[in-house]
Amino acid sequence: MKRFQKNIKLYIGLVACALVASCAPEIDNAKPNENTGTSKPDFSKYIAIGNSLTAGFADGGLYLEGQQLAFPVLIAEKMKAHGGGEFKSPFFTESQSNGSGYIRLKALVNGQPVTEPVTDKLAVRGLSPNNTPLYTKYTEEINNLGVPGMRLDMVDLQGLGTIQGNPYFERLLPGNSLMTYQAYATSKNHTFFSFSLGNNDALGYASNGGVAKSDGTSTLTDITTFSNKLTSFIKGLTGNKQKGVIATIPDVSAVPFLTTVTRQALLQAATAASQAQGGPAVTALFIATKAGTRPATDKDMFVLPFASSGLLGKPNEQQAPYGLHPNNPIESQYVLDEAEVAEVKTRIDQYNKKILEVAKDNDLAVADIHAFLNKVKNGYVYNGIVISNKYITGNVFSLDGVHLTPMGYAIMANIFIDAINTKYGSQLDKIDAMQYRGVKMP
Repeated sequence: MKRFQKNIKLYIGLVACALVASCAPEIDNAKPNENTGTSKPDFSKYIAIGNSLTAGFADGGLYLEGQQLAFPVLIAEKMKAHGGGEFKSPFFTESQSNGSGYIRLKALVNGQPVTEPVTDKLAVRGLSPNNTPLYTKYTEEINNLGVPGMRLDMVDLQGLGTIQGNPYFERLLPGNSLMTYQAYATSKNHTFFSFSLGNNDALGYASNGGVAKSDGTSTLTDITTFSNKLTSFIKGLTGNKQKGVIATIPDVSAVPFLTTVTRQALLQAATAASQAQGGPAVTALFIATKAGTRPATDKDMFVLPFASSGLLGKPNEQQAPYGLHPNNPIESQYVLDEAEVAEVKTRIDQYNKKILEVAKDNDLAVADIHAFLNKVKNGYVYNGIVISNKYITGNVFSLDGVHLTPMGYAIMANIFIDAINTKYGSQLDKIDAMQYRGVKMP
């Protein structure tokens, strides 16, 4: 049994990494926004409001290379030829360039990815009372306001920027400030903005298998709260008739974090490990759901990494093998089951409907990231390069399976640029996304 448990991780890795990206015709640019004939936008002071995607988070961490290639930084560079001003970001220093730390690909062994944490040159100044890292302060004036972990339902929460709150927001505020994120973002005297919030209001729930934590980071925000927070925030950003671009929310079930470890991959891994010891094929996995324990189906989604995979097949006190018997099912936190997948999709559709309404009411451009990543899910050719949502090989997603590679962020920047140009008649140049890397190979 020990050998079975030891081998199962290897077989899971081999099966997952054997998946090959498919090709499809090149997709059109982001869905055009109706050009209402409004005046040209003023790019002289562009600010970016958002979460980890706006900050340039990648490979499970925030580090200097990712910050430098965040999509707002790339957009701001193209704005310079059209009246854009200086765009400042809270970059980590060279001596602390690895920021929060991240994971890198150490090797590919028989097709299995081997990752390792990067733990040198960190920007950690100490620990909070909650024993979480506190990062080196950066309290100068900035334009990229992206805060990893920021949720729309928390934008007006006092205390989020303290040492007991979000460490990435705390880093940007002086002292132990009680300023809310919305107040912080709307105090910048901006002339143009990008807005990309709301992902975490669904992603936190989905990535935790539909199980809500007590800290509020994995709840599924209700549509009333979402609507009220969004309307209030955009009202604050457009108080002086500023123009901007707002992003739709992607289908979180389309990201590698939830598509790489499949039921079939787990069954094949379990069968290979069992048969290596002369045992039978494994034909069923059992999962815990809100409605009770049941056999898993191909419509259930397992998280990446499947943290309990090393326990698969290990018997409990009743000698029921973990995940392979209804008396010892895989816990709900590791599986977004079919009902939860449908719940998340429905909620994201509601979010995006509200985003489109708010954009129309405030004459904003819309960067349709939802439509783009749905096409990435099926795979297509972008300027001669195959991109997809395949883990490692798809070029778009970084090693954490949620955030993007430099190439992915460059493509995302182009979606925003297309939306701005189409809505406002501007002529921002596109970015050559092929000049940026996918996953960094060992």
